[in-house]
Amino acid sequence: MGIDRRNFFKVLGVTGATLALGKEVAAAEQEEEVNDAYGILYDVFMCGGCQTCEFTCAELHNLPAPEDVPEIGISRKTNDQRRTVVNAYDTSGGEVAVKRQCMHCLEPACVSACLTQAMYKTKEGPVIWREEKCMGCRYCMVSCPFDMPKFEYNSPNPKIIKCDMCYDRIKEGKEPACVEICPAGALVFGKRSELIKEARKRIMEMPEWYTDHIYGELEAGGTGFMYNAPVPFSEMDFNTKLQKRSYPELTKGFLYSVPTIFILWPTILLGIHEATKNKNNNQNKIQDDHA
Repeated sequence: MGIDRRNFFKVLGVTGATLALGKEVAAAEQEEEVNDAYGILYDVFMCGGCQTCEFTCAELHNLPAPEDVPEIGISRKTNDQRRTVVNAYDTSGGEVAVKRQCMHCLEPACVSACLTQAMYKTKEGPVIWREEKCMGCRYCMVSCPFDMPKFEYNSPNPKIIKCDMCYDRIKEGKEPACVEICPAGALVFGKRSELIKEARKRIMEMPEWYTDHIYGELEAGGTGFMYNAPVPFSEMDFNTKLQKRSYPELTKGFLYSVPTIFILWPTILLGIHEATKNKNNNQNKIQDDHA
């Protein structure tokens, strides 16, 4: 059974043009929105490791309360029951506590890898997961340079779990719950540009208290969650070897160098489906006319 070539290429052309135009518009809009997005600045020096942020996050998202506490030598990681964790480290400046969660990258690798836009960078700044769009491929987990998206393997209706920066609260004009509840004031919420200014101010005014590095300002192309710290980040198990360019940028040259057939493969499959459907409909109509 042949394929109606005219219908196939008509669908392929329209879909391909729409796809290309949509990506160009989305990229331009995203670049504009990121410049004034919200973020969080976390000050390691001010954190006492009380875990109030952990307990509040768990309660807000109907997750079990954490049963373990930060302990030097034990690296606690986020999982499907924990959107954020606090760890303890023995450093050259003494014991410090460090909160970990999704970094909300400016150009998220998880969003770039997601085939259905289930993982989505909002105009406000948070990177969120949209259940109704997810097909369960888990490419977001593989692509994240910070290893943050987690999967509910033991659930009959599994979801991707990660910090969403309390996006619903932000839309209501509120601060993320962890920021609002922090008794030490170690978390500051605001526009990313202002947070960077505040971080630099602290470094300049108190150089004996802070290392000259804002983690997240440039790492992986920049993140929405950033850190001030009293010691080098390598002493607190941070990945300090991440590139400064965003990871989705790595694919741009590849997309221009590989054959078009691979880039347009989803569109081609759609074209084949539509052309075949039209061909079958035409043949059925002919058979009905002769019946």
